[in-house]
Amino acid sequence: MLGLVPGIHVFHTIALKTWMAGTSLAMTVIEAMPRSTFPGTLVAIAVLVAGFAVAFLIGRFPVSAGDIVSVLWSKVAGGASGVPAATEAVILKVRGPRVIAAFLVGSALAVAGTAFQGLFRNPLVSPDILGASSGAALGAVLGIYFSLGVVSIQLFAFIGGLVAVAAVYLIGSAIRTRDPVLVLVLAGVVIGSLLGAGVGLVKYLADPYNQLPAMTFWLLGSLAAANVSDLIPLFGPVLIGSVVLLALRHRMNAMSLPEEEARALGVPTGWLRVAIVAAATLVTSASVATAGIIGWVGLVVPHLARSLVGPDFARLLPVSAILGGGFLLFIDTIARSMAQVEVPLGILTAVIGTPFFIWLLASVSKTWS
Repeated sequence: MLGLVPGIHVFHTIALKTWMAGTSLAMTVIEAMPRSTFPGTLVAIAVLVAGFAVAFLIGRFPVSAGDIVSVLWSKVAGGASGVPAATEAVILKVRGPRVIAAFLVGSALAVAGTAFQGLFRNPLVSPDILGASSGAALGAVLGIYFSLGVVSIQLFAFIGGLVAVAAVYLIGSAIRTRDPVLVLVLAGVVIGSLLGAGVGLVKYLADPYNQLPAMTFWLLGSLAAANVSDLIPLFGPVLIGSVVLLALRHRMNAMSLPEEEARALGVPTGWLRVAIVAAATLVTSASVATAGIIGWVGLVVPHLARSLVGPDFARLLPVSAILGGGFLLFIDTIARSMAQVEVPLGILTAVIGTPFFIWLLASVSKTWS
């Protein structure tokens, strides 16, 4: 994670350059947008609070709200909690880290999806559009294939996602066209297909009794192995990438305009696109490295947030982060409670997300524009 320090400086420099350009355009766009967003923000906060409550209270080991308050207060005040040691261990070492990880991963995927949908001006774009998820998947299965430790597997996945997006961006930069966004999307599709073939090859060569089940379970997405040591490498990249995207939220409104119009108004679309892609890829790769492939969060949640607060990124990004965290908290609680064996998160998000997204398209189609 020490390699992230130079990245902070790069992101800060890019954010500063793009922040100072296109200010009047962004403010004009914002002023034309609806401002009655307080009720929508309250709904998002209520979902998040309910998600935290459900995630802490529901599970195979019974935990009451009083137990949670007592344990947390004892850590703040420094006294004894009066709660059985087993219950305290479940709250602090088992359920607590998993709840925090679910919130961080859900928020990261939702923020990345919101940023990519705005950047590519396409409501069907998800965080893996540039191959970040495919690259992380290949890195993870390679780590499992070579029998590496959990930390090494996460590092391989993280590096794989960054390298994949870097390759996509190099291809997009090398091909000069009037529509660089389209080139990026097509390059992402091609690189993603290639990386998917690589994942299939590694699975074909893997040990069918030990390695292949581990690869399959990881690719379906899970937070079953989340612990305190996983939170630091997850929290750092998610915090950096989210802060960069939030800092650029006003400039992202200008990116919703066609490329030529934004350039004509003085918006540095090149630097801005690099900053958005890099930050969104950072949070996506960190999330995939920790939890595996979890689809639909970055596709569905931005639409729901947009229906609550409108298309202004100044309000859309924070609300997407709140809703994404709450959404995945509910999904993860269902995954570990609905059956004797834990259900992979990727399966649940697809089962729940598909009909929900169909309903969302039918009911809030006008909120995109």
